[in-house]
Amino acid sequence: MLSLLAPGQGSQTPGMLTEWLEQPGAHDRVAAWSETVGLDLVRLGTVATADEITDTAVTQPLVVVSALLAFDEIRNRKGELPADTIVSGHSVGELAAAAITGVITADEAVRLAGIRGAEMAKACALEATTMAAVLGGDETAVLARLAELDLIPANRNAVGQIVAAGSVAAIDELIANPPEKARTRKLAVAGAFHTHYMAPARDAVAAAAADITPNDPNRTLLSNSDGAAVTDGAAALAKLVDQVTSPVRWDLCSATMRSAGVDSIIELTPAGALVGIAKRELKGVPSRAVKVPADLEDLPGLG
Repeated sequence: MLSLLAPGQGSQTPGMLTEWLEQPGAHDRVAAWSETVGLDLVRLGTVATADEITDTAVTQPLVVVSALLAFDEIRNRKGELPADTIVSGHSVGELAAAAITGVITADEAVRLAGIRGAEMAKACALEATTMAAVLGGDETAVLARLAELDLIPANRNAVGQIVAAGSVAAIDELIANPPEKARTRKLAVAGAFHTHYMAPARDAVAAAAADITPNDPNRTLLSNSDGAAVTDGAAALAKLVDQVTSPVRWDLCSATMRSAGVDSIIELTPAGALVGIAKRELKGVPSRAVKVPADLEDLPGLG
C-alpha cells in the first residue's frame, strides 16, 4: 500500500521549480497560476533567493504548486494511483492532497493557497507571536508547561516533537525555562500558525471556500486534525478551512499509515521533511523524496 505525501511550509528550497518547468505544459500552467495568486511563481520558483521564498505569502502557493507539478508528472509517467493509496498533506500541503484526491481542483488549491498565505502573513503582523520546537522530555510535562504559559501545541510531528506557538514573550519564557529533560529551539517563522491568532486568515479562506463545490475524495485522504480518513468532500473542505487555526497532528497521520500497513512512501516536491519523519515513525518502509524529475525513476509502490 502506497502513501503519497505533500509537504508544507518550511520545505521550500531555492530553484525548486526549475527542472519541473521543463516538463511539457508546466511553464504555461504555472504562468496561469501566477495570474491567479498575483505572484510571479515562475521567477520565485527558479531564481528567487531563500529569503524571498520564506515569506509566508510566497511560500504557501509555491509549495502547493511544486507538489502539484510533481504529481502531474507521476500520473503522466505511471498512470493513476493505485485504488488503495493513502494521500495526506502537511499543513498547507493538505490543499495539494485535496486536489490530488479530487476534492477540489488544482486551480482551486492554488487559489486557496495564495489567499491562505497572504492572509496568514497579514495576521502575523497584528500581534507579536512566534513558535518554538520542543524536543524530548515527558509529553505530559511538556504539555503542562505549555498550558502554564498559555502556549498552544500547534504542531505534533512525532513522538517527542511538539511545536509550541503563542506570544513572543511566552515563547521566550519557554526557552529560558524549558520542561525537564526537553530541548527547545525558536523557529524562524512569522507568527503563531495553527492557532487562534490566525483567525482573520481562517475567515478569508472560509469566504473563498464557500465558492467551491467539493467532491468526495477518490482515494483515502487523511486529515491533519485527527489523522483519520475523510470520506465526504464537504467535510474535507471544512477541515481545510478549520486547519488554519487548528493544530497539525502529523503524529496521528503517521499512526494511521502504520496501522493501515503502508509499505511504500512517496513525498512530493519540495520533499525531504516528511520522508525524514517516516524513517523514524514507519521504520523500514521504502520511501522516496521527490525533488526533481529524475527522482521519479523506480518509485516505491509504483515502479
